[in-house]
Amino acid sequence: MTHFSHEIIQDSSDMNRVMTSDTTKSLIRRLIPQRWYAHVVLWIACFFIGFPLFYAMLVSTQNNAQTINFQVIPGESLERNWQSVMVDRNLGRYMVNSVILAVIVTVGKTVLSLLSGLAFVYFRFPGKWVVFGFVLITVMMPTELLIIALFRFVSIQLDWGGTFQALALPFMASATGTFLFRQHFANIPSELSEASQMDGANPLQFLFRVLIPISWNTIGALAVIQFVYVWNMYLWPLLIAPGGADNQVVQVGLRSLLSVDTSISYGPLMLGAVIASLPPVIVFILLQKQFMSGFAITRDK
Repeated sequence: MTHFSHEIIQDSSDMNRVMTSDTTKSLIRRLIPQRWYAHVVLWIACFFIGFPLFYAMLVSTQNNAQTINFQVIPGESLERNWQSVMVDRNLGRYMVNSVILAVIVTVGKTVLSLLSGLAFVYFRFPGKWVVFGFVLITVMMPTELLIIALFRFVSIQLDWGGTFQALALPFMASATGTFLFRQHFANIPSELSEASQMDGANPLQFLFRVLIPISWNTIGALAVIQFVYVWNMYLWPLLIAPGGADNQVVQVGLRSLLSVDTSISYGPLMLGAVIASLPPVIVFILLQKQFMSGFAITRDK
């Protein structure tokens, strides 16, 4: 009996050691991932990607002497740089213009892309595929190739030079958005359209009651892309609206920060760049879920 009890105690002790060993191994796995080298690579990649932004924020607080000497601590010129950027060069006005322009163009492109995608998928008309082919060709042609012809048409024939509509209207249509919604609508089961027709819904009712509610992810993805694209426009606003800040955008406004005190001033330039990057970041954060889901490759897409 004593020998049997001793064996039970021994087995219990061995089991406790095994459980303790398993718990220790589980804790080690949590603290040190199995593929630790992948995490190291990701941390290094994040460092190299984020370092330019961190350094720009650092330089935005410094004067030229501190920047040239590669000072790695914040400077004391943030208030002066803010005065130069937001008051002397009126960057806030440029940003307001860019926000208004980006919102108008993004909404216009989204609406026109929805309607054109609806037409290419659910309507039958002569030459539909020829027209769609021309739409795809425009995707391959950057705006810079058409800039001279577009400038002559808008500024001379329409006499819109220096106006706000000259900045917005030429970019209201989007071949990328048309293609995106066409592909999205083509993957939607045709039974939805047939059921809507049987219920007596017209095409616009089908669009607003059926297609749009199931397309918010695609709409959000397109909105992020178009907002960032319009926000970063530089060449066209510089050509069509060469005047002051009344109708000019933020990217052209940043160019004026190259020389604040009759020389290149790195602090105000970096501060302006950091401030100008905030609206696209905010839009991406607000629509991040829709953006990621809109381009997700799943069995349902």
